[in-house]
Amino acid sequence: KDLDTWAETTARGLGMMGVGENDIIQNTHGYGLFTGGFGVHYGSHKVGATIVPISTGQTRRQIEIMKDFGVTCLIATPSYGIHLAEVDDGINPRDMNLKAIGFGAEMWSEEIRQKLENLFGAPAYNIYGLTELMGPGVGVECSAQKGLHIAEDIYYPEIIDSTTGKTLGENQKGELVLTNLEREGMPIIRFRTKDLTSLTYEPCECGRTSARMSRITGRADDMIKVKALLKVGDVEPHYLIIVTRPGTLDQIEVKVEASKNLFFDGVKEMVDIQSKIAKSIENETGIRVKVTLVEPKSLPRYEGKAKRVIDKRNLH
Repeated sequence: KDLDTWAETTARGLGMMGVGENDIIQNTHGYGLFTGGFGVHYGSHKVGATIVPISTGQTRRQIEIMKDFGVTCLIATPSYGIHLAEVDDGINPRDMNLKAIGFGAEMWSEEIRQKLENLFGAPAYNIYGLTELMGPGVGVECSAQKGLHIAEDIYYPEIIDSTTGKTLGENQKGELVLTNLEREGMPIIRFRTKDLTSLTYEPCECGRTSARMSRITGRADDMIKVKALLKVGDVEPHYLIIVTRPGTLDQIEVKVEASKNLFFDGVKEMVDIQSKIAKSIENETGIRVKVTLVEPKSLPRYEGKAKRVIDKRNLH
């Protein structure tokens, strides 16, 4: 029963994305212990779609298979989806004629979503899930893209204050707590996800009345939070945070890929953008960081979850 419930929640999400029995889904999530791969796989069977279980890796082959098989839906992390579109093999990603992109498993922003949609020419929908509860399908965006619909008949959501444990009201940002209502093998009651979001019960434009959660904006246990980085123009959605401790205080450097146009514009323009990004981060987080613009496509690309933070501190 648990497996069938898992498939059902993911299938509902695919349906909200407009994916059905006539579609071909390319699943780039790993088929190991990570629940994302199998969750999407079983959900695809439930809606009757054809599944291409390619998993991670073989990036150029991924593009070839998308073209040869006529894939209509891509499932990937946002960073890997952008990486696929950037592969220079003479194929325009917009020519794939995708109808939907399902993404999740890592932090993202609206700027990253827009980048993904512009590259492929298809709408991108956020998928939320976690291994402890069952996997993907806990919450999925519909065509309105204004929050993720939670399957309330299977998951009971709450928002709490991470410090006091007090339950918060509608549209108040806090830590998401979930209870699994259907799981038989190992019931989970009031699981603290550590993910920061808010809930609304206002009817959605799509007509659904289920609770909607806003996109995850951070973690209750995060020591480093970087937002608003891509609000400054002329940068790509690829960045790397490096934490060091040369003395007694931590220092943070944020490396960001400059756009092709900016990188060749000149030193003054790059310095101005670096200053704007640093100021934006400080305004949002209260943390002063060093920002370094680097050459386009020079930062590492990842086929699974992107590694955004490198901690070089010797804390022992």
